[in-house]
Amino acid sequence: MTIDQHKFTSIGGINRREFIAAGGALASAAFLAACDSRGPKAADKLLRYAERQNLVVERALFRHTAMDAVQAGAHDAGNKLPSYFISRTVPLWDDAVRGKWALEMSGLVGNPMRLTLEDLQRLPRVSNRVNHYCVEGWTAVETWIGCPFKELASLVRVSPEAHYVDFQSFDDDYHESWDLESAMHNQTVIAYGLDGKMLEPAHGAPARVYSPVKLGYKNTKYLTKIVFMPKMNGGYWSDMGYEWYGGV
Repeated sequence: MTIDQHKFTSIGGINRREFIAAGGALASAAFLAACDSRGPKAADKLLRYAERQNLVVERALFRHTAMDAVQAGAHDAGNKLPSYFISRTVPLWDDAVRGKWALEMSGLVGNPMRLTLEDLQRLPRVSNRVNHYCVEGWTAVETWIGCPFKELASLVRVSPEAHYVDFQSFDDDYHESWDLESAMHNQTVIAYGLDGKMLEPAHGAPARVYSPVKLGYKNTKYLTKIVFMPKMNGGYWSDMGYEWYGGV
């Protein structure tokens, strides 16, 4: 799937495809993974080394105070935003089978809790019109509505020992872990709305994480759990060789 050319935007004069290409050899692991291969076993150590170096470079480049801004004149993708999931069909939360949906927050926190969708909607809300960056090279503009992640982190009283966070899903147990700094970015939200409407199943209902500081595959849909951790624990695509950091 592609987004129409007029919906593409750029970062500092280069688009996302050029940005990835600029990584050169350090991005080799991600490109091999895109072909669902990590190459010969003899290359595993080299690929793991490249991934570690890539992480160092990306974290150095990523300014955690920088805000994503939509390019002037950019059009919203609207219903042309592609829908991705790993289940055989669109994941649907069934209250009759699973019980009432709630978001569980646990791990290295002083106040673990479960929040229903109604609970989330009662918390401070933001509406962020930002760019969505796909690893395939295209960029789309959408408006995400939800609770800032920082608000939730404050509610559960995250421990100083927590440096990573895992976003877990009911989409066939999909998950991706992030560095805590990225999760705490001002534009990271737990979204339950998209373009002025409640989030629909195709794009991750009842709730999902969304931030323009991460590539699309890092933004877990169909969210059920947020776990604060001392160490990273990979993720669905990360475990298959895609770049773990996935920053923009």
